[in-house]
Amino acid sequence: MTTQAPQAPPTAQTPQAPPAPHPTRYEELARQLTGIGAVKRDLARMLPPDCPPGSAAVLTLLDRHGEMRLGRLADLMAIDISVTSRHVAHVADRGWITRDIDPGDGRCRILRLTPAGLALLAELGARYTGALEKALADWSAHDIDVLNALLTRLRSSF
Repeated sequence: MTTQAPQAPPTAQTPQAPPAPHPTRYEELARQLTGIGAVKRDLARMLPPDCPPGSAAVLTLLDRHGEMRLGRLADLMAIDISVTSRHVAHVADRGWITRDIDPGDGRCRILRLTPAGLALLAELGARYTGALEKALADWSAHDIDVLNALLTRLRSSF
């Protein structure tokens, strides 16, 4: 009959499984930014059916930066010029912008908002701000100001 020797209790020298690592603050930030994408998708659902997010971006950038050439718009949107061109064609076909010949270079077009584009932007702005106001109704004004400041700072870091 064989007996087994009693096992010694674990000591400080006995290897233990390492504790689960805590996410770093940058890993957590990456997770939160992914969540922001979901918020943006929810907000995009409020857009009219004929105004997808790319079209809304064209209108918003023209409103913010004024008239411009297609290449500058592509740079501001940080997308390929061919994709930008499709967005521009979509909004131009609906009468929200004009594509006028550039007097300095007849091969280029200057993009400008039309009154219809400005009216649509006003409607989109009201929808967005209304949705944010409803979603953040239990936030303090201070918290919203802090979030705005931090998001502005984050954007300027890139």
